[in-house]
Amino acid sequence: MAFQYPNAYRDESVVDDYHGCKIPDPYIWLEDPDSEKTQAFVNAQNQLTLPFLEQCEVRDVFKDRMTELYDYPKYSCPFKRGNRYFHFYNTGLQNQSVLYMQENLDAEPSVFLDPNTFSEDGTVALRGYAFSEDGEYLAYGTSASGSDWVEIRFLRVDGAVLLEDQLERVKFTCMSWTHDGKGLFYNSYPEQEGKSDGTETSTNLHQKLYYHMLGTPQSQDVLCAEFPDQPKWMSGAEVSDDGRYVLLSIREGCDPVNRLWYCDLNDVPQGITGLLPWVKLIDNFDAEYEYVTNEGTVFTFKTNLDAPQYRLINIDFAQPSVSQWKELIPQHDKDVIVFATCTYSSFLFVCFLHDVKNVLKMFHLSSGEEIRTFPLDVGSIVGFTGRKKDSEIFYSFTSFLSPAIIYHCDLTKEPLQPHTFREVTVKGFSPADYQTTQVFYPSKDGTQIPMFIVHKKGIKLDGSHPAFLYGYGGFNISITPSYSVSRLIFVRHLGGVLAVANIRGGGEYGETWHKGIGDVGQ
Repeated sequence: MAFQYPNAYRDESVVDDYHGCKIPDPYIWLEDPDSEKTQAFVNAQNQLTLPFLEQCEVRDVFKDRMTELYDYPKYSCPFKRGNRYFHFYNTGLQNQSVLYMQENLDAEPSVFLDPNTFSEDGTVALRGYAFSEDGEYLAYGTSASGSDWVEIRFLRVDGAVLLEDQLERVKFTCMSWTHDGKGLFYNSYPEQEGKSDGTETSTNLHQKLYYHMLGTPQSQDVLCAEFPDQPKWMSGAEVSDDGRYVLLSIREGCDPVNRLWYCDLNDVPQGITGLLPWVKLIDNFDAEYEYVTNEGTVFTFKTNLDAPQYRLINIDFAQPSVSQWKELIPQHDKDVIVFATCTYSSFLFVCFLHDVKNVLKMFHLSSGEEIRTFPLDVGSIVGFTGRKKDSEIFYSFTSFLSPAIIYHCDLTKEPLQPHTFREVTVKGFSPADYQTTQVFYPSKDGTQIPMFIVHKKGIKLDGSHPAFLYGYGGFNISITPSYSVSRLIFVRHLGGVLAVANIRGGGEYGETWHKGIGDVGQ
């Protein structure tokens, strides 16, 4: 079938100069979604596409099959707040997952917060949430139609009572409660001209950190940090596990680097009433520092400082000079530290990425000594819950062939033995009929690039089958094994072979891989 595609106007006059290199940008006009020219082009594309789709004989067949395979239950890891347990659950085709509450793990869950009620058409979504330390209050964000703009509301957990507090002009925000339960830190932008509904293309500048006291209007919120000389800086506050410190992470872009300031709340005995007296622990963008936990003044951070695959270090705020920093868990040879969290007071759970497959290990917080490895198949950990005050952990595993297996481990019982808490299966789909393999192929410069291949068992990989090759290398994002209904339909019903290449630019082997020469087109 021949198609007459609409012509795309080329503006040959637009040429950018990047460090002396001239780069034409003839389609930059398409970046303005509101211009008449852009809207006319989109409409012309739709006039070509929609009639074809409406007349496609197999469209309904695929829709019905995809609907059937998408219709499976979806659960998050349970997590404990106060004396209650919470988890998200989606029956299968709900627009938004629902937050459930239960008094204990054996109790019948009840609906606590249903985002599907936020709007009639399901386009207002839950965007972030944070419980107070005692579990008695919940702050949660909502966003409309996929917008980054968020409105924060508050609930009293007992009875799910909606409070009058309402925070607006919120975007790219943290939500961190002080341990007294009186309020939380969040980020907001000043009023701006033009649109601010999520469709604007202007850059947001001058983000500020505020503290909201529960029960007061937003107009009385306390400005805690601002950067008038650095309009592009964005920050996020996190209250330490012991409630004494506020850690401020400052970023300027997408690179894995940040400044790290802190405030000892003991230094503001009158309470949070104005700009906090920040101590600039790390005041450059040379590396990334992510808070893990602290014992008094000794703080544990995950960092890529002199460690492209990341390591854990201890910094004593009482002796903060770099010469006094101590390594707790060193960088591993090829394995990247994805996350580290402290649970049951003295244990560190560290998730590694080993050849694009997750490995979960347990260490002593005091010594960094490895205790054990938790067995996993080829796949990804997509959820982990368990805080320093908790005596149990939950973690969720997924793969190309498995939607979710949630494991639970009681840390008070020896020997430690994780067990399957919940496993999700899909009606009409048997993982045993398929197989996943990993191969390594040489890029143009000889670097070995990992690639997963998924297909039906028994077929010959002789080039006679349709193949879907996916690769994404950018922004330090690792493309780990994940469950995809649309891809499995291609593999199952079209006899296809799925290939996922982990090209450079991602974070599969740390910062060196992220900054390496790209493999696209090679």
